[in-house]
Amino acid sequence: MSDKLVPQPLGIEPSFGFGDRLGSATAGHLTALNEAGGPIRGIFAQQSIREMTRTNRTAEQVMQCAVEALQSDSYALPWGADADHLKTPEDVQRTMAAGFVFFTLDPSGDVDQQADSYDEATLQGKFATAREWAPWYDAYLGQTIHLDSGPLEFEANTLQRAAVKYGKAILSAIKLAKFVESEALRLGRPFELELSVDETDQPTTAAEHYLIADQFRQAGVKLVSLAPRFIGDFEKGVDFKGELAALEESLAVHAEIAERMGPYKLSLHSGSDKLTMYPALARATQGRFHVKTAGTSYLEALRVAAHKDPAFFREVVDFSRNHFDEDKATYHVSAEVATLPPSAELDDTKLEQVYLERWCDVPAGRGFVEPGRQVLHCTFGSVVTDSKLGPQLTALLTEHADVYTEILREHFVRHLHALR
Repeated sequence: MSDKLVPQPLGIEPSFGFGDRLGSATAGHLTALNEAGGPIRGIFAQQSIREMTRTNRTAEQVMQCAVEALQSDSYALPWGADADHLKTPEDVQRTMAAGFVFFTLDPSGDVDQQADSYDEATLQGKFATAREWAPWYDAYLGQTIHLDSGPLEFEANTLQRAAVKYGKAILSAIKLAKFVESEALRLGRPFELELSVDETDQPTTAAEHYLIADQFRQAGVKLVSLAPRFIGDFEKGVDFKGELAALEESLAVHAEIAERMGPYKLSLHSGSDKLTMYPALARATQGRFHVKTAGTSYLEALRVAAHKDPAFFREVVDFSRNHFDEDKATYHVSAEVATLPPSAELDDTKLEQVYLERWCDVPAGRGFVEPGRQVLHCTFGSVVTDSKLGPQLTALLTEHADVYTEILREHFVRHLHALR
C-alpha cells in the first residue's frame, strides 16, 4: 500500500469524521470534501467498537473499505482513521492492529451521571468514596484560574462534585491512554489521542474541563482533542436543540481552556446534522475543531432506498419501528414510535419526508424536528444484520452506487460549508 494511503495523525488541523457503517459511503464523503475545499481534513475510517459489534464488521474491514475507495480516487492528501469510543486494552489492540491511528478514549462507564443533582448530604456520602479517586482535590482547593472569559474558582463543592462525577473516569482514561502509548511504541506505530466525556446526561463545566485537561497534562498524556458534554441537547439524527447564543458563549470558554491546556481541538460528537451550531463551533475554536458523524450516512443510504425501491424502504421503516424501543437504549433520543404514523398511512413521498427529513413545515411557518430520523438512526444494527434486509440494502447501494455518492455529496457539502 502506498504511503499516501496509510492513515496518519492529523494533529490540531480542523478535521471531520465520516463514519461509514455500511462500507460503501467513502466515495460520497470524498466527493463532498473535495468540492467543499478548505483546510478540513477527512477521517474516512471511523467506527466505534459498538458500531462494529452491531454491524458484525471487523476493524480490518472498516479500514479496507476506506482504503479501497481512496485508492480508486488516487487520493493523495493526509487522512485519518479513528478508532472511536474505546473502553478496554483489547479494543485498542484490535484497532491498532488494523492500522487506526486516532484513538478516542471513552471512560463514560466510570462517570457518575447523577453527580450534578445530588443534594449536599448525598454528595458528601459519595465524595467519601470518590476521595480515593481524586488525589488532586487538596491541590486545587481554593485556587482561582483567571481566563479571559472570567475566573474559574475551585471551591469545595465544585471539586467534590467533579471528584464524584469524573474522578474514577480520569484515572481509567489516563491508564488506557498509557496503554495506547505503550502499544504504539512497542509496534512502532503513530498515534494520537482524543478524550470523550460527552456521553453524559449533564454538561461538562468549565472547571471540570480544566481539571480533566490538567490531570492529563500532569500525567504526561498529550491530547489532540477533547469532547466535553456541551450545553443543550445533541440528540442523534437531528439538529441541535437549545439556545445558540448560550452555546456559543460556552463554546468560547471551552475553546479558551483547550488553547491554554493544549493546544488541542474541541471535538463534537453526535455531530451529524447539527448544522445550525456549526458556525458557532468554527468561530469559537477559530477553526480548531473535530466533528464526528456516522448515523447520517446510514440515513442517506436509506434515502437511496426511498428513491429507488420504495417498497423496500417501507419494509425498513416497519422493521425499524418494531425494533426501536429495544435498540434506542444506548442512545440519547426523544423520539417515540407512538407519535409517528405507520407506513401504511403514508404515500411514498410523505413516508420519506416523515422518516428522513430533518425539518417539516407547519402551518405557523415554523419548523419542527421530526422523530422519524431517530427511529431509523437507532435501528441501523438490527437492519444491517437482518438476514433479509441487510443483503438487500447492500445490493441496492451497489446497484445505485452513483446515486448514493451524489446524495452524500449534496448532504455533506452542506455540513462542511457550515463549518467555514
